[in-house]
Amino acid sequence: MSPQNGHGMTLAEKVLARTSGAERVVPGEIVEGAVDLAMMHEQGAQTVAPFHQMGATEVWDPDRVVIAIDHWVPASTEGAAVLHRILRKFAAETHLPHFYDVGQHGICHQILAENGWVVPGDLAVGTDSHTNMLGAMGAVAAGIGPTEMAAVLALGRLWLKVPSTIQIRVRGTLGRGVTAKDLVLRILGEIKTTGATYKAIEYTGPTIAALSMPERFTICNMTTEMGAKCGMVAPDAKTYAYLDGISKHAMHPLQPDADAVYDRVIDVDVDGMPPMVACPYSPDNVRALPDVVREHVKVDQVFLGSCTNARIEDLREGAALMKGQKVASGVRFIVSPASTKIYEQCLKEGIIETFTEAGAVFTNSSCSACFGGNMGILAPDEVCASSSNRNFPGRMGAKEARIYLLSPAATVAAAIRGELADPRDFM
Repeated sequence: MSPQNGHGMTLAEKVLARTSGAERVVPGEIVEGAVDLAMMHEQGAQTVAPFHQMGATEVWDPDRVVIAIDHWVPASTEGAAVLHRILRKFAAETHLPHFYDVGQHGICHQILAENGWVVPGDLAVGTDSHTNMLGAMGAVAAGIGPTEMAAVLALGRLWLKVPSTIQIRVRGTLGRGVTAKDLVLRILGEIKTTGATYKAIEYTGPTIAALSMPERFTICNMTTEMGAKCGMVAPDAKTYAYLDGISKHAMHPLQPDADAVYDRVIDVDVDGMPPMVACPYSPDNVRALPDVVREHVKVDQVFLGSCTNARIEDLREGAALMKGQKVASGVRFIVSPASTKIYEQCLKEGIIETFTEAGAVFTNSSCSACFGGNMGILAPDEVCASSSNRNFPGRMGAKEARIYLLSPAATVAAAIRGELADPRDFM
């Protein structure tokens, strides 16, 4: 469904119209958008060769490029060390001042959020698929490939096909022990991993308005698992309060038109919704957690971390449940904050002590166990309860390992009990 003349535009269409200098855009149209922010992590090392092959020598705007080392921090393999070196050399040669290297590092999306690099109305692109997270700012934020990024670095522009938009309207009140992660898992269960391929998702309704910015980051982050180009929440007073004093460039706050035309509208009522869990081997294999708890699923490893759920609010919530408890015998519990700033906050608040006294290992800030490449790798047939975003075969190591995706509170409940558990039992 594309809007006829005179029909309004969705939030994604508004942003793409602004960044391409058009009065209006329609789904399916190819536009050339001016990029407001480009982000690279280790995978960005693959952009350096094509950048030079194009004959480029300078980055279009060094002030609009952020590099964050986050997957292997500090370098844990020779390959990772080489990627880091390529990025350091590139940043030095092209005079890129915004490099979050080891010591001030963090997961790239969290670095962008907490330092105000993406603001309402932006077109932001990154070399990681979960760049969608920044759509919580009211921006079109999308992951792109290395050669596309090379062109962006040289020209500051990018061809994009305007996506059609699915509107998700959420009403009701999240119950005790039920979180934004449970909400996005439920939506994923309905839309499935291919149900929003190359579409924008616009989250709206009173429940979304009531969510904090960290909670909005969580739901926009997992829009990636629906196959979407971007996930967005229109900016409001909470957005501006979050960005107050940290925004790095001018905002262009936009709202969807009342008569915008949507590809599909999905209504979700969260009243009475229990905690949810995505079971192996797909993020859309979603069930009510209490039903799965009855099956007594034993866990070998628990992971509280990732760009989905490792913000200070998530770790506080986890630590509150962990206080005075112990990690179950035979369980490895890994806690990884999303950024160095969050790590420091955990240090101040005694959160690190709470987790380590209980028998967990608290790591530096990185992608950590999420992607099966750095630490916390699973052996065949091991089971992990994780607050991350993907549980495909081989995601955290052996392809025979099984991963259950949960809220931070539910991961802590699993660590305490040694099997999947309802976090409400510990509140």
